[in-house]
Amino acid sequence: MELNRKLTTQEEMLLEHMIDISNIEIPINWRDELLVRPMDDGGMGSLYILPKGISENNRIFGAQVSEIQFEDEDRILVIVSLNIDSNGHLFELDIWKTDFSKLIRFPKL
Repeated sequence: MELNRKLTTQEEMLLEHMIDISNIEIPINWRDELLVRPMDDGGMGSLYILPKGISENNRIFGAQVSEIQFEDEDRILVIVSLNIDSNGHLFELDIWKTDFSKLIRFPKL
């Protein structure tokens, strides 16, 4: 099981884009002390998002707030969704490569 960690530069750029195209408002300092934990998704890159001060326990899916699609380098479709929890806090960055293979690269934004 992987431990909580900070976002990589690519993950941060993708998450920022997903927030920008969403209809949610979050604090300007959302990056401050934000941690993530990789999901066990076979290497597709999905992340649990753990904002500062929000307990990991008993969080449940609330809504999808944005989605993009792109082709990975192997031309396989990738769908990225940003989800919030039932209290409106960042919850998951769900990355699904439609053939379930490992993600080769993040989208060029």
